[in-house]
Amino acid sequence: MLYMQPAWGRSRRSGTRRDSTSTTPPPRQTPGLSNELSPPYMTTLLTSTAGDHPPPGPSASGIRDRAGSSFTALTRTIHEMGLMRRRYGYYWAKLIGAVLILTAWVVGFILIGDSWWQLVNAGVLAVVMTQLAFLGHDAAHRQMFRSGRWNDWVSLIIANLFVGISYGWWQSKHNRHHANPNKEGADPDIALAALALTPERATRERSPLMRWLVAHQGWYFFPILLLEGLSLHREAVRRVISPAEVPRRWFELSFLTFRLAGLVALVFLVLSPEKAVAFLAVELAIFGLYMGFSFAPNHIGMPLVSPKLKLDFLRRQVLMSRNISGGPLVSIFMGGLNYQIEHHLFPSMARPHLRKAQPFVSAYCAAQGVPYTRTTLWQAYRSVIGYLNTVGLREKDPFLCPLVAQRRAL
Repeated sequence: MLYMQPAWGRSRRSGTRRDSTSTTPPPRQTPGLSNELSPPYMTTLLTSTAGDHPPPGPSASGIRDRAGSSFTALTRTIHEMGLMRRRYGYYWAKLIGAVLILTAWVVGFILIGDSWWQLVNAGVLAVVMTQLAFLGHDAAHRQMFRSGRWNDWVSLIIANLFVGISYGWWQSKHNRHHANPNKEGADPDIALAALALTPERATRERSPLMRWLVAHQGWYFFPILLLEGLSLHREAVRRVISPAEVPRRWFELSFLTFRLAGLVALVFLVLSPEKAVAFLAVELAIFGLYMGFSFAPNHIGMPLVSPKLKLDFLRRQVLMSRNISGGPLVSIFMGGLNYQIEHHLFPSMARPHLRKAQPFVSAYCAAQGVPYTRTTLWQAYRSVIGYLNTVGLREKDPFLCPLVAQRRAL
């Protein structure tokens, strides 16, 4: 079964807006669903309470073939418009700019010296690190260069040497997420130790204290992100020293050692011990918070997919993703991740082209009758908090079939 967040998170009153203009109720058979689901089960899910049954549609396999052919046409249009071409000037400017900004930051840090004003400088470094992480994300998705080797090395250098996280660890985790976003048992991004993002995870806790914490986890989700920066560095170190086979282990280990030990050494050489500890704490906290603020709105609170359910590529990516509106400032803040739907459909599309592709993807989803979620950043955060709290209430059913929710929204 494909689960969806509760109705309050998707109602018109919540402010969530869909770009789909379709006013026709969905057919009784679901495009893209595997025939493993028995017809009586699907009929039960899709029975109209108003009695307005739509006429029988084509078979699921027929719809699936037509959808695949149509998506091929969309892909062809995207290519013909040049939206899959590389943006070498854009990325070279960013790469060179990143080196210059980091150099200027080090010089400024040394010149400021042993001052509490360095805590502001710690916040600046955290923002720079997050923006660099976005750049490494682009390279890992082959957005920068045609050569896979160039993309790999640029991403590895940015991740390990500049940001201090493991490229290999992140790549493995992120590839699995893109293949099956929000799918239970397949997407590592919903299998977090500190939070219950699925009903199965919420039912594990037995003690009254832990049950209470899980039921209110939405309220401490953002505060707990203050520890995410430290967690990312810890996972990087764990990977490179693990006994498992690690590609480019010595490069990753060398870059990580230089980055992590180098920053600590620089900070303690310039600052007094108490200022140095405060500096590192502020930098790690803001880095983790910024990373979480950028990635959390993309999928949390969107439908969860049962391991037994198969969806076509379009629905597997669009139904589980959320776009964030807000213009260029939001795009800069989120590193282009505000166009999450377009990014999941075309992962190797250069970041500047995502905005241009958005109207075409939105119109295509409307024509296919596929809900396309687009909301503001603050409404997305509200949905994240509400969803996390709801999934923790084990005695209440926080999920709806997305097809029923789609019908209710018409």
